[in-house]
Amino acid sequence: MDVVKIPAVLHFGDNVAIVSPSGIVDSESVYGAAELLRSWELCPVVFPHALSASGRYAGTVDDRISDLTSAFADPKIKAIFCSRGGYGAVHLLPFLSKRLIFECPKWLIGYSDITLLLAACLRSGVASIHAPMCRHLYKEGNSDEAVGYLRSLLFGEPQVWKLAAHELNRPGNAFGKVIGGNLAVFSGLRGTNYDFDYDDKILFIEDIGERPYQIERMMYNLKLGGVLKKLSGLLIGQFSEYEEDRLLGKTVYEMIADLVEEYDYPVCFNFPVGHVKRNYPLVVGGNYRLSVLTDGVILDGSTSLEV
Repeated sequence: MDVVKIPAVLHFGDNVAIVSPSGIVDSESVYGAAELLRSWELCPVVFPHALSASGRYAGTVDDRISDLTSAFADPKIKAIFCSRGGYGAVHLLPFLSKRLIFECPKWLIGYSDITLLLAACLRSGVASIHAPMCRHLYKEGNSDEAVGYLRSLLFGEPQVWKLAAHELNRPGNAFGKVIGGNLAVFSGLRGTNYDFDYDDKILFIEDIGERPYQIERMMYNLKLGGVLKKLSGLLIGQFSEYEEDRLLGKTVYEMIADLVEEYDYPVCFNFPVGHVKRNYPLVVGGNYRLSVLTDGVILDGSTSLEV
């Protein structure tokens, strides 16, 4: 999908939805995030099943798809905040209307398991935002760096980030649409109609709780499937809550560096995205310019909000 609609920026007084497409979420996080959104002079609407529970999920499939579809269809709703990840978004994919998403473009915001919905939006021809969700918004508040960046982005101020160099970085320049998210989650889309189109894209990856050999297995899937050679750039985000495996003979970052050594595009390690506090928002489907230099990295998102 090369032609991508960029949803409209937000304005003071806009209604925004809070929905729960995946796992159960606590009410404190939802209502705390709603309070923060009100501090942005937005009008949060907690959808009927946002605090529902059915097993490990935030309601039945019917509950969750009803809220999500209703949020897209409601012309008064200008953006959709997903409350949390976990597991369960995959249940909704067969019932999502690409036509509805395309004809009613609005920001969908989330990460982790919500990577599936970000991919579905892009396959429908609409950009979305990989960014912190309710618990982060509530716990960290407006003083948090990532929260501030998300607010600025939603109100039409794309970022240009200057980051420190990393010893494994590969210098170079790239321009293209950014895609990606949680590595384990989008690996589950491989071979389906919801998988990303990787041609000439800047891919970003992150994950949590995966063992190094599992990360290597997923990276080999991308390599053997021809994905890695198609990219124009690669952002390696944060891999959290795991222990390095000394028996592999290398760290996770070193393993990834070896797997992409044969390609000539720029590679940035230690990018601030993932299940961590420094989880910078990225427009999935937005245009970015990546410059990896010997003394640092610049990711320019100044055109990420342009059609």
